[in-house]
Amino acid sequence: MPDVDLPQLRALLAVVDEGSFEGAAHALHLTQSAVSQRIRALETAVGQVLVRRTRPAGVTAAGAVYLRLARQVLGLEAEARAAVSAAPGPGRPVLPVAVNSDSLGTWVLPALAPLADEVRFELHREDQDHSADLLRDGVVVAAITTAARPVQGCTSHRLGVLRYRPVVAAARAGTDFPDGPTPEALAAAPLVVFDRKDDLQDRYLRERGVDPAAPPRHHVPATADFALAVRLGFGWGLLPEADAAAGEREGALVDLDPGRHVDVTLYWQQWTLPTAALRRTGDAVREAAAAALR
Repeated sequence: MPDVDLPQLRALLAVVDEGSFEGAAHALHLTQSAVSQRIRALETAVGQVLVRRTRPAGVTAAGAVYLRLARQVLGLEAEARAAVSAAPGPGRPVLPVAVNSDSLGTWVLPALAPLADEVRFELHREDQDHSADLLRDGVVVAAITTAARPVQGCTSHRLGVLRYRPVVAAARAGTDFPDGPTPEALAAAPLVVFDRKDDLQDRYLRERGVDPAAPPRHHVPATADFALAVRLGFGWGLLPEADAAAGEREGALVDLDPGRHVDVTLYWQQWTLPTAALRRTGDAVREAAAAALR
């Protein structure tokens, strides 16, 4: 591996995290020209293009290797700097972590809160079926994911099962599903999905023998707003078991298909990076998951 220095790695990390050379210059208190020079010097040393000059900026396959190196080296440096500093501050390690929206909006933030004075978290909201890609690309150092097999250079720990139940607003149940969730009714009734990566409703429809492309759908990419849209009657949707039960108790929601559910098994994957910040974060997430998940 060619010789690289910390300023070059810091520039690479800033360009990716900030999404542009301009943003990196602002974050590093440098000129944009200085950032460009550092990136060019690193690419010259490596002999390959590392940064994709797009908006937002990204990395090539070779760049992902060096982005991972940058996070590892600078993470260890930040922890060393924090260890010899009496007061918390900019020296605190930065941990980019990918979390699925439903976990982020329920049990993950309370789990991380006790560490907020020691670690600067950079949380990436990403669908659990896709978050492992961020680990592979070096964008994050840990992720909640459905991938059980460890990404290269990572460990994997089973967190538990997040159960989802199909529910519909009480006011719509009789209109959209007069005879229950028949294939004909499911093919015609509108549904609510989180975003275009959300496959939960499609999984349920396939299990019921319905073409997922048939029903009209609303996209509502925010956890609280998603649940609210279902309550307001935009369409039926799959909600985490606790949210579904709360809506039923209030009389706002009806269990669309009693006894049926979609289970999502979640795993915690993290780099094998020997830092106290990453170790303590992993411990906190696993402990909270044991109480929150099945």
